[in-house]
Amino acid sequence: MPKFMFKLSCKTLTLFTPLTSPRHRDIYDIMKHPDILCIGSVLWDIIGRSPSHMRTGSDVPGRVTRQPGGVAMNIAMTLVNFGLTPAVLSAVGRDVEGDELVQAAAGLGINTNYLYRPDNLPTDAYMAIEGANGLIAAIADAHSLEQAGTKILGALSDGTLGCNSAPWPGLIALDGNLTLNLLNNIAKAHLFAACDLRVAPASPGKVDRLTVFFDHPSATLYVNLEEAGILCQTTFEGAVDGAAALSKQGIHRVLVTDGGNLAAECSDGDICIAHPPEVRVARITGAGDTFMAAHIASEVQGMTRKAALICALNAAATYVSGETPS
Repeated sequence: MPKFMFKLSCKTLTLFTPLTSPRHRDIYDIMKHPDILCIGSVLWDIIGRSPSHMRTGSDVPGRVTRQPGGVAMNIAMTLVNFGLTPAVLSAVGRDVEGDELVQAAAGLGINTNYLYRPDNLPTDAYMAIEGANGLIAAIADAHSLEQAGTKILGALSDGTLGCNSAPWPGLIALDGNLTLNLLNNIAKAHLFAACDLRVAPASPGKVDRLTVFFDHPSATLYVNLEEAGILCQTTFEGAVDGAAALSKQGIHRVLVTDGGNLAAECSDGDICIAHPPEVRVARITGAGDTFMAAHIASEVQGMTRKAALICALNAAATYVSGETPS
């Protein structure tokens, strides 16, 4: 279990040991009063990493790890490190893998009380291969999450979360791994009418599902340059162009990243930019989720748009450099 938290700064991102860690809070506070709901994939990440350049058919030495993952889970884990108390809404099977995953998440300080635990569905998994030249291949098995559908939102609709079927009034981080039908329902649902909705694509292959949030009054989208191009059915030379185009498409607010290049945030046509720091890339999977979680946490702490963007870029850079644990 990591014993550090991120300290946010406009110039840099350092580590410190807090006097009161969220993992040492009263368990009632963690389990009953989430600061943010993370809705989407909660699964096991099985990641193979090698320091070698790889191509199709490569067989090289490296390391294979299994760790809690999925977009919603990655965001939740990072939010804990920033001192917030997230709850995850997802589907996790009642198999051995599911029990281990729930135990691991709860041990990290994540509220797992509202998970849907089906008896007839296995726990989802994600497998990726990363080399020195980047992500080589990945397979996401999120079939149980997709089959569960609206059942993962049960705690919102039945009043378990304390809203008595009223709209959730706080932050929600939403994962694009959900089916198009469910995302469309969420975009229009009464339960989500009052929330601060932050949306992440699961992958470029699923990003087109997020078109349901065009013209949504409060949605903030976090995408990379490739995903911005897919949403606009074109290609962009840089993040500024991508952010501006998405804003014109009706996105309330969007953040576009472009690896080590300039990043941009556009809110109702007003663009804010920042450069990420230069780092050696040691890992990739989870970087976008770290960026999103750091940006949310920065804004919760009251930072300005520019400062929040810089801090999020610093957090993602620190993550990909391998300086923080998975």
